[in-house]
Amino acid sequence: MSHPDAAGDIELALLLEGVYRATGHDFRQYTAATVRRRVLHAMAAEDLHSISELQGRVLRDPAAMLRLRETLSINVTEMFRDPSFFRALRDQVLPVLRTHPFIRIWHAGCSSGEEVYSLAILLHEAGLLDRARLYATDMHAPALNAARSGIYPLDKMTAYAGNYAQAGGQGDFGAYFTTQYGHALVRADLRQNIIWGQHNLATDGSFNEFHLILCRNVLIYFTRHLQEQVKALLWHSLAPFGLLALGRHESMDFSEHASRFSTLTLTEKLYRRIG
Repeated sequence: MSHPDAAGDIELALLLEGVYRATGHDFRQYTAATVRRRVLHAMAAEDLHSISELQGRVLRDPAAMLRLRETLSINVTEMFRDPSFFRALRDQVLPVLRTHPFIRIWHAGCSSGEEVYSLAILLHEAGLLDRARLYATDMHAPALNAARSGIYPLDKMTAYAGNYAQAGGQGDFGAYFTTQYGHALVRADLRQNIIWGQHNLATDGSFNEFHLILCRNVLIYFTRHLQEQVKALLWHSLAPFGLLALGRHESMDFSEHASRFSTLTLTEKLYRRIG
């Protein structure tokens, strides 16, 4: 006798296969619970009653496909998210980066850019931004477009300023923005050394050698197999003794790549490539 959810599992697998073949965006190794929850949300939004109906619509309607991809790609972020992490960057990582004449940083899975600009502010306050290049990537084009604009709702700035202060912020947070019409625009000098681009961690390869990589709150959405694949990619993308930052609920513990890293700060999931 088949499992009662077997048909639904097959429908979900076929939908994700169809999305991959049609668009190249690969959600097939995202955790099943996360994908199923987001697919059910997409079904409700499209007023459909089965995953098969959703598959039929998105394969024939480019606008519906775009809506599904946006639903599957949702990431939650904010400026100076997890302030203690950014304090650790300030205290333990920036002194290491200071030893390099030119600094290359990759923010993988940057979503709508809030954490990228947070790092740019840290680098600016440390006097390092002028000799740094930040590569910020995500698989989701609309999120990248939002990030590239550097425009955020003004009503979020109070919470962001609180995070900044807890992270050891050294200046006037509001001075990093210009405000009008209910929005805040990131100051031009903080944006000029950031290169934005599409990159899919599930399917794309390494494209440079970095002194610091941030890949935070991304791996938690992947299956164990894809997590290991991405960790290998991150290792290959780091310069010797380069630094890697993972999310609070992510870890190198029990990974097949654990021996390739030493732990810089366990609580903030900061690691250093060995050799």
